[in-house]
Amino acid sequence: MQAARRRLDARRARADTRSWVVERRDRTRRLIELGGLVQKAGLVDLTGDDRAALLGGLLVLADQLVGPERQEIAATWRHRGRRAFEADLLATGKQDAARRA
Repeated sequence: MQAARRRLDARRARADTRSWVVERRDRTRRLIELGGLVQKAGLVDLTGDDRAALLGGLLVLADQLVGPERQEIAATWRHRGRRAFEADLLATGKQDAARRA
């Protein structure tokens, strides 16, 4: 009976660890993707990899979203972002097609 209880406790501990690991992995992936967006926007090169300047710029963006025109500003950013993703996808697709030719 004692051994069965210990096995059950061990199984629960592994399950708890696994959920923690999954959450950490998801958070890490999200942070890496966000860093990739900063890189893709050219902000790293434009600021000379100055993290204080990057943070300052992001804070300016955040301040804009606090104002009354939040929805319009976010819609404009979303539109530009989608166009950039589409342009990147087209450029990547053309490169892939050229490699296959």
